[in-house]
Amino acid sequence: MIKDLSIFFKKETLVMGGLGFSAGLPIMLVFSTLSVWLVKAGVERSTVTLFSWAGFAYSFKFLWSPIVDKFRLPILNQYGHRRSWLFFSQILIIISILLASLSDPQKNLSFMAISIVLIAFSSATQDIIIDAFRIESAPEKKQGPLASMYLAGYRVAMIVSGAGSLWLASHFSGSVYQLEVWKNVYQIISLFMLIGLISTFFAKEPLMLKKNNIKNFEQIKFTVSTVSSIVIFFIIYLSIPAINELNYFLSFLLNLVKILLSFMSSLFFLFIMEKINFLPKKQSREIFIGPILDFFSRYKKIALFMLLLIGLYRIADVVMGVMANIFYLEKGYNINQIATYSKFFGLFATITGGFLGGFYSMHKGVIRGLLVGAIIAALSNILFAWLAVSDISILFLISVIVLDNLASGFAGASFVVYLSALTSVKFTATQYALFSSIMLFFPKLIAGYAGGMVDLIGYPYFFIFTAILGLPVLFLIFLIKDISFKK
Repeated sequence: MIKDLSIFFKKETLVMGGLGFSAGLPIMLVFSTLSVWLVKAGVERSTVTLFSWAGFAYSFKFLWSPIVDKFRLPILNQYGHRRSWLFFSQILIIISILLASLSDPQKNLSFMAISIVLIAFSSATQDIIIDAFRIESAPEKKQGPLASMYLAGYRVAMIVSGAGSLWLASHFSGSVYQLEVWKNVYQIISLFMLIGLISTFFAKEPLMLKKNNIKNFEQIKFTVSTVSSIVIFFIIYLSIPAINELNYFLSFLLNLVKILLSFMSSLFFLFIMEKINFLPKKQSREIFIGPILDFFSRYKKIALFMLLLIGLYRIADVVMGVMANIFYLEKGYNINQIATYSKFFGLFATITGGFLGGFYSMHKGVIRGLLVGAIIAALSNILFAWLAVSDISILFLISVIVLDNLASGFAGASFVVYLSALTSVKFTATQYALFSSIMLFFPKLIAGYAGGMVDLIGYPYFFIFTAILGLPVLFLIFLIKDISFKK
């Protein structure tokens, strides 16, 4: 037992905690802290939850993951392939957070939306690298401790950017909204990204070297093509007008169609670039198609069920989570209470749950950990329905938050271990980015309508609905319970 726990104190594990911190810091500035800022600025609830769609940068990161996985940066290359990309993405995050600090949601929501998307894009790029770095740094049997330490660092960062930012805002402005306070908060939080830079400096480049037969000029062409395909995606998506008269279900279907059309347009552009020989056919297939074919060749018919499980596993957490801060505020809790009980105690509970999930998966198996995590994560959402119909009680609030975050941490660590086990070492960054993109796509799409759902059915039924969303996951886990992971 003591020997098993000693792995959590090794250098590579501690470095992974620092990288987890770097990954977790921007996420609250994109979602949770941002929602409080927008609510305090007087932005409507339904508009606030639409900002969660900035998270689509995480859902489509597989589009540019081949660049991160295959191409070497001409600058910072002396630090190694993975570390040079880490430095680059972390610097971009700092710049993006500083841009967001210059936003004024009462006057120009568009500028704020652009800056938040930039944070999400830079953060998603960093996630691609950290996930590949973690998988390449240790064998499968050690992925549990690495995943737990990564999530611990991730959650500590969420305390800093979640509870820390709310504490600062509450201390300097009280209950009165002041734009300058929120600007200063974002600027202060950006300084904590130095922890990520320091962790990258002390990190050891994985020994697993990837072949890179692509010349520098061809790297530029791949990069230009990929960036252009992403631009085309947003042009097509924004060109299709919204229809305000539609109900929530039809609006959901319309946005799903818009996303799929935009995605198909991006793929068609890459196909045309290949046809006119701007992209070499053999190498483009290897980079973009190879990781997908590799996965289906390893898992055959059950691969579709595995992808469906990936797409639905975190749906209960994500859809509920986007409304959490708004719910606390509208229930009657103040910013200081949210920072203390939700972001501080809650996130320490998540860290504990993460360690338990990683440890359980290491000793009882990946699928068992996945099953336990899915059950307790869905059940914990029902506690919020109970909280919604109860009188204001700090003790009850703390109890619900701690139990929910223990469940979330356990499920999160188990799921990271599962995705790591599925990922082939031949396509580390690209495959893991694809898996984690699938994981976030439908949850983020539905989460954008969370505010409208609450308007329609109220908080108690909304939280029950999010718990029900987790039920299909149990069926899928039983379908794949006998799989053996193949690298």
